[in-house]
Amino acid sequence: MKEVKPPKRPLIFYYVLVLAVLALLNLIVSPLLMRPRIDEVDYGTFMDMIEEENIGVVEISGDEITFTDKDNAHLYQTGAMYDPTLAERLHDAGAAFGSVSDEGSPILSFLLFFVLPLAIFIGLGQYMSRKLMEQMGGKNSLSFGMGKSNARVYVQSSNGIRFSDVAGEDEAKENLAEIVDYLHNPKKYTDVGASMPKGVLLVGPPGTGKTMLAKAVAGEANVPFFSMSGSEFVEMFVGMGASKVRDLFRQAKEKAPCIVFIDEIDAIGQKRSAGSGMGGNDEREQTLNQLLTEMDGFESNNGVIILAATNRPESLDPALTRPGRFDRRVPVELPDLAGREAILQVHARKIKTAPDVDFHTIARMAAGTSGAELANIINEAALRAVRAGRSVVTEADLEESIEVVLAGYQKKNAILSDQEKRVVACHEIGHALVAALQTDSAPVQKITIIPRTSGALGYTMQVDTADKNLLTRQELENKIATLTGGRAAEEVVFGQITTGAANDIEQATKLARAIIARYGMSDDFDMVAFETVTNQYLGGDASLACSAETQQRIDREVVELVRAQHAKARRLLEENRAALDKLSDYLYEKETITGEEFMQLLRQTQQAKGDAARCSTMRGRSR
Repeated sequence: MKEVKPPKRPLIFYYVLVLAVLALLNLIVSPLLMRPRIDEVDYGTFMDMIEEENIGVVEISGDEITFTDKDNAHLYQTGAMYDPTLAERLHDAGAAFGSVSDEGSPILSFLLFFVLPLAIFIGLGQYMSRKLMEQMGGKNSLSFGMGKSNARVYVQSSNGIRFSDVAGEDEAKENLAEIVDYLHNPKKYTDVGASMPKGVLLVGPPGTGKTMLAKAVAGEANVPFFSMSGSEFVEMFVGMGASKVRDLFRQAKEKAPCIVFIDEIDAIGQKRSAGSGMGGNDEREQTLNQLLTEMDGFESNNGVIILAATNRPESLDPALTRPGRFDRRVPVELPDLAGREAILQVHARKIKTAPDVDFHTIARMAAGTSGAELANIINEAALRAVRAGRSVVTEADLEESIEVVLAGYQKKNAILSDQEKRVVACHEIGHALVAALQTDSAPVQKITIIPRTSGALGYTMQVDTADKNLLTRQELENKIATLTGGRAAEEVVFGQITTGAANDIEQATKLARAIIARYGMSDDFDMVAFETVTNQYLGGDASLACSAETQQRIDREVVELVRAQHAKARRLLEENRAALDKLSDYLYEKETITGEEFMQLLRQTQQAKGDAARCSTMRGRSR
């Protein structure tokens, strides 16, 4: 989209203009006005004035004689002639010898060099004051244009974002496409008696494309599009936010039909409290009240459609989200497998990729990522190809870029000791082996012990074959067992534990607590939820609401659940100790192995174990 910006001239432009005018007056006009008029006379007249003793001051220079009359009222000039007695006659006539001053009237000097510049600066100040008043929205507005909305206005552009540039959010696009169609063909809806929503609220996690969808609406609608952030309404002085809201809707009404987009509306739309308090909170509520009035007050806003985006919908005031203001709520969630693949293909249009790149596999590996993260994955892959001196992006570049986005860059200056390297290799194989020995676990895609800038000394990547929306308790318990597999492997092989399992412990505890207190999967508590999720789009923080006694019971069940899965993981590893040792040694040597290599070695070890067991059975029978 092309932003329409009104031409603005900085204050320095006017100061430079004033200086240029003054310089012009000084160089051209002033000398002409200041220079007195000189009368040219012949030498005879000069001689007569000497005889009449009517000479005031005389200056003889070269072939010219400049002189004044006795009263210094007029200035004369004549040519010089050879006259040896001239000086004596001038002295006798009472003339004074010196420099004839060509200064003008002191009144004229005062007017030119004091009054005129002062008048210019006063005029400039008055002009600037009127301009600032216009920007502030009238004579009653306050300081320096802070009552003006400063909304950015966009018009249709051939190189703007369209719906075809937004992938993975088909339901959201369908909702917004209806808005665009209404702006293009309003009669089709009015004939049926339908009216479009006054406001559309886009909600979802950061990076899912809420702002991009708004830009796509601007690219498709072919109507004026006003864009403003919620934080831009907040000002230092009370009342300025409400003034900006009024100015924004005034401009929108003048250009209707149009679209107004307010990004991060939670900055001004938070719930009002009974006691508003002082200062900034009171200012925010005044701004919100004005926004509520403009969206659905006595004055109609026909043709003005409001788009807003937020990732904190639970914090918005109910009066703002009710029908009649934001009639439609459009969720913009994290993309599913098909959506991730479509997003990757959209962003891959801008780069050169190898023909054998499988975006379906890349999309599976990037489970849980947002549209912004997927765009970053494509860009990181392109940068990696450039660093490697290649002109196309390969699938290996994309796989590595996923690791960069999720776990950070490889930490090349981090050197592990031989013992630490063996511990990390054993730890990661413990995760992978427990996952592989359980049912309903995601297949292992990659295992590495190369440290990353995120702080991880290694990691095991598991990739589900498809997105899962429902999980059983058994599947959740398997995840906990997999998380405890790293610590269990350290215990089985080395007989001691390290701090490397800190993140695993945190995730296992959080998952176990959710099973007991949120998902209703506890036999003791049945279908009772004690844990509620707040800020579901910003990290999903959970709060526990129960008595102290109940909380103790929950804590005991969480500990027992994690302990049981830890024991299960340790038992699996002890039963497959040969595979654990062999795979750990292999990872120690290679540092990075694929899921295929891992499964092949595991099958070989299990086959060898089975052959040995059969041989032992045969020997027992032969005896």
